[in-house]
Amino acid sequence: MSYDAGWKALNLEMTDRVPRTEYSAHTHWDLVKRVTGIDTAVTANRAKASSAFLKSWDYAFMWSLNVYRGTLKSKGGRITDMGHATYAENNEGKSDFRDTAQQPFTSPEEIYNLDMFEEYGHFTKEEIVADFNRHYSTMQKTWPDTMNMAGVYITMFSGLIEIMVWDLLLVSIGTDEVRFGKFVDRYFEWIKPFFDGFAACDVPVMMSHDDLVWTSGPVAHPDWYRKYIFPHIKKLWKPVKEAGKKLIFTCDGTWTDFFDDIMEGPYSPDMVVMEPTTDMALFAEKYGKRAGFVGNADCRILLSGTKDDIHNEVKRCMDIGKKYPGFIMAVGNHLPSNTPVDNALWYNDCYEKLSRR
Repeated sequence: MSYDAGWKALNLEMTDRVPRTEYSAHTHWDLVKRVTGIDTAVTANRAKASSAFLKSWDYAFMWSLNVYRGTLKSKGGRITDMGHATYAENNEGKSDFRDTAQQPFTSPEEIYNLDMFEEYGHFTKEEIVADFNRHYSTMQKTWPDTMNMAGVYITMFSGLIEIMVWDLLLVSIGTDEVRFGKFVDRYFEWIKPFFDGFAACDVPVMMSHDDLVWTSGPVAHPDWYRKYIFPHIKKLWKPVKEAGKKLIFTCDGTWTDFFDDIMEGPYSPDMVVMEPTTDMALFAEKYGKRAGFVGNADCRILLSGTKDDIHNEVKRCMDIGKKYPGFIMAVGNHLPSNTPVDNALWYNDCYEKLSRR
């Protein structure tokens, strides 16, 4: 099913079973070994094992993008680094733990006066287009049996987070909303060429990621987002949509309050990706007939729940999404490597059983 199922969901065409994707599961090496029979303790086997795992679990698409914090750093720009706890081990057996915390900006005044192009550089249309095409080509070669994409992690709010720590971000908003709004405008002007470039590249699907909220919801008053963030996001998406590209939007946390802001108007995404704290049932009710949606089983249930708990969580998602052609099943906040293998396998069994339409 894989590639065809991903495209059909994105185009709101019904399939015989609900498609699925996952995040990080292909680097859960104990799980990958159990599913594929390939010894993932041998790091040289891991790329082959991940590829076999995707085929076995029949991914409808592979979540991926290439404009991210590294892009901000690539021409000498300074960003905040809060470090990274141990989460997973890569193909080479290296941990993703990072204790290199740094905070280059310490006051709102520095942010209000920050020149985005001076700090983070200019990117030509030619290099932007080439990078999107190169990333997509690599993805196609690495994961040939699923729908691939390229895109932008730092769409708007996520870019602001990367530049400054959370405390400074919130203090800067609260100290002088107008001056901070002008900085947001400058960020928009800096990131816009990447969306213009995507419109001109050969990649058919764009992933636009923006962590607008926390698990508890918006971090500022919704009116602030509606004044300073959403108008810019829609302007960024305009050339992508006008070029005939398919657009997928991802937001972590709880963004239920912003469904209408994201989905209304001519430049809305064709599909959205959500975590379990966002109200998928409400999204399906309001927008499921004209947009796809991906989610949103809770990884905490796979981590510590019983078989009945896991079955009921998959059933909850299927009860919401199965009747909509654009629904894709996924564990909505990754399937981390400390998930018990037997629980992950049982989750897959439940998916196989309940996904048939």
